[in-house]
Amino acid sequence: MTETEKLTSIDSHLSGRAAAVCIIVENAPVPPDRRVWREAVALSNAGYHVSIICPKGLGFSRSHEIIDGIEIYRHRTWQASGPTGYALEYGWSLVVEFLLAIRIYMRTRFRILQACNPPDTIFLIGLFFKLLGVRFVFDQHDPVPEFFEARFRRKGFGYRLARLAERLTFRTANVTIVTNESCREIAVTRGGVPARDCFVVRNCPDLNDFRLPPALSNLKQGRQHLVVYLGTMGTQDGIDLLLTSIDYLVHKKHRVDTLFVLIGGGSERARLETQSIQSGLSDHVKFIGPLYGDDLRMYLATADIGVSPDPSNLFNDKLTMVKILEYMACGLPIVQFDLPEGRRIAGDAALYAERNECLDFAERIAKLLDSKSLRCRMGTIGKKRIQDGLNWDKERSTLLRAYEHALKFGVDDPAVSRSWL
Repeated sequence: MTETEKLTSIDSHLSGRAAAVCIIVENAPVPPDRRVWREAVALSNAGYHVSIICPKGLGFSRSHEIIDGIEIYRHRTWQASGPTGYALEYGWSLVVEFLLAIRIYMRTRFRILQACNPPDTIFLIGLFFKLLGVRFVFDQHDPVPEFFEARFRRKGFGYRLARLAERLTFRTANVTIVTNESCREIAVTRGGVPARDCFVVRNCPDLNDFRLPPALSNLKQGRQHLVVYLGTMGTQDGIDLLLTSIDYLVHKKHRVDTLFVLIGGGSERARLETQSIQSGLSDHVKFIGPLYGDDLRMYLATADIGVSPDPSNLFNDKLTMVKILEYMACGLPIVQFDLPEGRRIAGDAALYAERNECLDFAERIAKLLDSKSLRCRMGTIGKKRIQDGLNWDKERSTLLRAYEHALKFGVDDPAVSRSWL
């Protein structure tokens, strides 16, 4: 079927479906943004017609395509590295996203616009469409003020601007979706969101995505053990701490039986690779870039340990790290720093190092490497926690309830209003 035929087919079914939805996500392409893609698929399966606006990325450079009935519109962007760069990136993206949203609205007359942060500027598009009767759903992936403080290690005008944008986004939203209870507390207390309008939809894995193939021993490159890191490589992700831990294991503990594979990309990747080389870790650490699908599952099936070196700060202390949930879904024991949300999610499936203490982190890795029975026991605990409730089947129902609530917003109580100040 040609692209035109697909569009015609979608147009012919719009009137018979529950409602049309437009999702805007700025910081990652789709489908690689697994949270947004799971949400889109869940909504589509529930009868919504879903369109997504997102940036282009490596391997996902088509401006428009349809995957499983979901329309994806991608735009150009670049990776910012400072306050000025972020301002330019967000300003450019906001204009392009608005124009694409107009284009989609002319075709689908979407009834819900969902904005996925960061940044917290998409509320400006939401304000416009609310004039047309569109409901605005804010899907808060990260608390941006905390991110700003962790990223730039200071407050000031930029931080105050982030707080203002966050507050206006909360005030604009008819419904707010957050990833955990810590972020829900921010929305309700700092953002003034009524508890009835705030829903926790965790970044839990879809168990269908983690049916692992047999392990491939050649991925260990002749080593006895394989330790994996899966995720973004930015300044707040702690890869420099991980490299310090590996340096200690290799050069102080003379641990040469383990290969460390770092999967993912980000603004700090090139610098971190240089740091690894300068530390004499080239034979022990491999940076292999982003992986998806079967290529990723092969590494997860072969790994002995998953690591999450995110340091303790005001930002990370409030986050649920997706990689932790994905390690658990694969039956991998975890080493992480002792962060509140990380402990809440992983429980006994992880060993916890003292906050930001690299040598303690290294010792926890060594403890797991030296005990196959401990690895198996912790991996089993983690997998059971996922199967018993920390999975997308449960979160999907909460997402759909949030959307039903958004569509009914103000119907039962026409006097509903939200103070902006």
